[in-house]
Amino acid sequence: MTVPEVDARASECLELAVQLATRNVADGGGPFGAIVVTSDGAVHHGVNRVTRDNDPTAHAEVVAIRAAATAMRNFDLHGAVLYTSCEPCPLCLAAALWARIDRVYFAADRHGAAAAGFDDALFYEYFAGNQPELLPVAHRGIPSSVVPFDAWRSAQGKTAY
Repeated sequence: MTVPEVDARASECLELAVQLATRNVADGGGPFGAIVVTSDGAVHHGVNRVTRDNDPTAHAEVVAIRAAATAMRNFDLHGAVLYTSCEPCPLCLAAALWARIDRVYFAADRHGAAAAGFDDALFYEYFAGNQPELLPVAHRGIPSSVVPFDAWRSAQGKTAY
């Protein structure tokens, strides 16, 4: 594909993500939509379902990644592209990394989301190491902590990831 073809595809996919987000608001959901286009060209949709499902992880990007992985019957989405109506939050970026998504395009940025009441700035600060008190995390090693890893190393027929 040439650069203009890639740009046209990105714009088309971003428009679809924005349409999904807008329709989701009308359906009582949050203003976020996403699609994952897998390496075979299939399009997998996701909308924000946090309040609808009482699931704090049901962000549009995560929902789209789950749909793609389920359809592909594979947790590894190498070759896939994520298009989202808004800049992915740290949760969604982590999900894209774990899914091995190749590239992410977004329409609105985090500042537009913040102006609408969806401010993730504190989370970005936390991950930058500037707000450790937001969620204290402490290591408390116990002797049995290595047992699951030993079991994994000796397991036969496991699927590595």
